Order: sequence, then C-alpha cells, then structure tokens
Amino acid sequence: MTSTTERPAPRAAKPPSWWERQGDLLMRRPFSEFTFTHMNWLMPTERVHRGEVHRPLPADPHRLDLTYRFEGQDHTLAELHRHTNTTAFVVMHHGRIVHEYYPGMFAGPRVRMQLFSVSKSVTSLLIGIAMAEGVIDSLHDRVIDYRKDFLGSAYEEVTLAELLTMTSGVGDLEAWDVPDSDIKRFEQAAMGGGDLTEVVKSARRRVPAGVAFNYSTLDAQVLGWILEAATGTTLAAYAADRLWRHLGADRDAYYWLTRARPRTALGAGSFNATARDVARLGLLMTHDGVVAGRQVVPRDWVRRSRGSDVPHLAVGALGPSGYAHYGYANQWWTLGSSSFDAFTALGVHGQYLYVDPSADVVIVKCSAWPTQDDERRDRETIAALRRISDHFACTR
Repeated sequence: MTSTTERPAPRAAKPPSWWERQGDLLMRRPFSEFTFTHMNWLMPTERVHRGEVHRPLPADPHRLDLTYRFEGQDHTLAELHRHTNTTAFVVMHHGRIVHEYYPGMFAGPRVRMQLFSVSKSVTSLLIGIAMAEGVIDSLHDRVIDYRKDFLGSAYEEVTLAELLTMTSGVGDLEAWDVPDSDIKRFEQAAMGGGDLTEVVKSARRRVPAGVAFNYSTLDAQVLGWILEAATGTTLAAYAADRLWRHLGADRDAYYWLTRARPRTALGAGSFNATARDVARLGLLMTHDGVVAGRQVVPRDWVRRSRGSDVPHLAVGALGPSGYAHYGYANQWWTLGSSSFDAFTALGVHGQYLYVDPSADVVIVKCSAWPTQDDERRDRETIAALRRISDHFACTR
C-alpha cells in the first residue's frame, strides 16, 4: 500500500484592512458629504495663500425656474440637484453671481471643496505660467529633462505635450473598480503611506506615445512633479504666488499631501477651494487669462485649453476612456471645436468648472456621487449646464 499525504487547503486571501480601504470608505455616501468638505481634517495639507488683495464678487440674483431636457423629458434644477447629489452650485454671468445654492449637508460659501481632477486643469494653468516665465522651455521637453529618476521607466521619453493631452501611451484604462489597477494602486499609495513615485514609474507602456487618448491621472501627476522640479518650489507655493494671490480669492486654498514622506501634493487631484473661488478660475478663462487688467495666464495658453484640432482628441473621438460628448485639450474637457465653445474641468464624483466664453457664463457644480464615474449623471449634468448657459446667452 502506498501512503499519501493530503495537501492543506489553500488559505483564503486576507481581506484588505481598513487602512488599505480608506480611500473607498472616504468616498462612500453618506460619509463623502463630510470628507469632500473636510479633507484638511483627514490628510496632511499645504496651504495656497490667497494674498492681500480681496475682490468680492458682485451679485445679481436670479430665480432660475428654467427646465432642461434629458432623455426625452423636461426636468427642473431641483431635480438635477437631487439626481446628481449636488453639494454646491454657483452660476456667474458677466462676472456676477446670478445664482448660488448649497444643498450639501456641510457645504457653504466659505467651505473648501475637494475638487479631485479639476486639479488637473489648475496644474495646466500653472504649466502655462511657467512656460511664459521661461522656467519650462518647450512642450517638446521630455520627462527625463526634469526628472532624471524616471530614466528606465515608460515615461522617460514622454513629452510635456503628450502629458497635457493624455497621449503618453503609459498606463492601463483608469478603472476604479479593479483592485490592482494603476489608479487604485495610486490611490492606496497616496492615502495609505506607499511610495507614489514607484507606482507611477512602474506603469507599463500600452501604445506608442502621441497616437491615442487614454485618460490618465498618472500623466497629470508627472506634470505636477515636472513643474516642481522646474520651479524649485512646491506646487502649493507656486500656485499661491503665480495664480491664487492674483484672483482676489475669498479664502486660501490647499492641496492635501501624501501620507508618506517626502510628502507631495497631487497635481492630479488634491486641490481644495471654495466654489466661489473656483468660479474665479472660470472668470480667468472667459477673460483670456486676465484678472483686473493683469495677464495672469498667457492668452494663447487659455485659447489652447478650449479646443484641439487633433483628430483623436476631437469630441466623440476619445475612445473608451472618454464619454462621447467630450473632446480633450490641455487638461480640459472640450464640448466643441472652436475657442468660443463651452469647455469644462471635471473631477470624479461630479465636480465641474463649466466655462462658456460666448455666453460669458461660468458654472461651478460640486457633488457627492456614490461612484467615481457615472456616465448617465454626467450626461444629465451637461444637459442642464448647457441649458443654463443658453438661457443667459439669450438674455444678454
């Protein structure tokens, strides 16, 4: 008789700890209503000082009784806010606040909101300023021209132009519900104390650079690191001195920082500011980068952010990582092909900075969606924002 030894049953995989899952917990409703307005209570931060000059925004309140059409039915703005979990809503026309509403449990005019990937559009503005100052030479500069430690990574030869248009070809499809995806590893490293730089360096090339759009938080994070390397200062300090202090903002903004040292801001997603101050950024974009007679962001850089003539960045051509009603340009989402069409900054969970230069309308919508992405909620939001913009365009 031959004896046999039974193999022990394989152990079940250890469930992730609270520490590893904190990103998921902080972004889950109803907790997110609190966390999206109190990130400075939860993470290390660096302040973006507003400076000495304060310019109050004039107000001309309007009742917005209009309806918008979505999926064959008419809806009110009250329904929009209910359907899309609005927390803050500011509408500006001709530089005046014409409508303001804060349905969020913890929101208000002085509350700083977690803006997620609206931060990417802020980083783009800072890159434009740095180029005008000459501390960044060219959009054709490579990542390793500023960050030698990226030598040997898939990012080493990627150019600033490719990062700005998210055509680096590096990284997988951004999927928040896939446990080991690049974006989940990025989130866990940022919030849980991991090495964020190593996460980005480990991303693999999927396609050649410059040929296809793939929405990438990693691309935007590399842009922020390039800016810090080029300027020799932190993202928050540069933003304060070159941008925020010129806006006449109500409050200091802030970036939350990674837990691990050396701590770093997420130029891709950790900027926090009041809804009114975000609206001031929109005014900057409608006025070709000028604030109170001062050219803060180069005019050509603002125009570059409003649209692109590159075919694979056109509206409807972005592929699986962009909704069909968007194009992309310079870390902004475009809604048309000309520099006078509406465009928007976007953040997960429903953050919007919507700018319509032709109508001279700026709309800020902060939200607490139950999931990071929601194509239907996004389509409904854009339908409503377009309707509001059209309303004011007709009343000029």
